[in-house]
Amino acid sequence: MNILLTSHQLGLLLRDAAEMGAKLALSKTGRLKPYLNKSEAFRLYGRKNIEHWIDRGLITSRKDGDHSAAWRIDRMEAEAIRKSLNAMLHFSNHY
Repeated sequence: MNILLTSHQLGLLLRDAAEMGAKLALSKTGRLKPYLNKSEAFRLYGRKNIEHWIDRGLITSRKDGDHSAAWRIDRMEAEAIRKSLNAMLHFSNHY
């Protein structure tokens, strides 16, 4: 299967890959938190998106304890889903 990309599409993919790499490096060096709490995730990605991604099993929410403990999500998981969905939407409009 051959997929033809325009130079613009390739540029978008490379930009997203570079951003993901930078966030991963910052996370591993402690400059960026690897996990987001509920309010941070909702603010960055939208409440409906986060709830939908969790319901679909695209990202995993983790609790720090039992009962009323706050939950958190992996920043890289959420970012990968957002970038993937954006790419699919952008590329589907051009084919």
